[in-house]
Amino acid sequence: MLELKNVSYHVKDELGEKQILKNVNLTLDERFVAFTGPNGGGKSTLAKVIAGIIQPTEGKIYLDGEDITPLSITERAQKGVSYAFQQPVRFKGLTVRDLINIAAGKTLKVSDACAYLSEVGMCARDYIDREVNASLSGGELKRIEIATILARSTKLSIFDEPEAGIDLWSFGNLIKVFEKMHEKTQGNILIISHQERILNIADKIVVIANGEIQNVGAKTEVLPQLLAADSCKRLTEKL
Repeated sequence: MLELKNVSYHVKDELGEKQILKNVNLTLDERFVAFTGPNGGGKSTLAKVIAGIIQPTEGKIYLDGEDITPLSITERAQKGVSYAFQQPVRFKGLTVRDLINIAAGKTLKVSDACAYLSEVGMCARDYIDREVNASLSGGELKRIEIATILARSTKLSIFDEPEAGIDLWSFGNLIKVFEKMHEKTQGNILIISHQERILNIADKIVVIANGEIQNVGAKTEVLPQLLAADSCKRLTEKL
């Protein structure tokens, strides 16, 4: 279970202090949780605070009752937290096989490493020995990153817009990957997304805007409100 208590994050620039997150209180213990809301509202920042990429200015973060607030991203990873970036990182000099082995924490058989690539819709023999560099497209990198999260089998897996760049790979397959991941790890999956098809698999939806929690609840409660608001916005724009 993940708990955030009075979490805030602010930065200073030439205009003064800017508050990015404002007193966020949240408890997450569902299988699939989706963060959604307008761009620039604080979704990715909050996810990075949870993963330890950014340290909160104020507040506490608990994972299964343990205070992980002071822990670094590496220490949180050791506790079982994974983070998949919206724009995956390239690693010149490392092959896809190297990256999957690092994620798994051991040297896998080639067949096992290839199995993770196959699960994300990639022809393993075409990619297993490729270098993770600029020769790979954004969509290929995204799938490889998802494969590494599968290999890690962590208790909390965070995905920042996992559907981005994988247009040729169906949402149905992506959802199957998440379901298989949960079956394997019995962990929690947190997804940042604007896509209705992604939100529709969530057990809980958290709406974040202006650095605050605007709405939170079961999909059956929150998703109809989001769809109604979106329809109203589109109608207004046409008038």
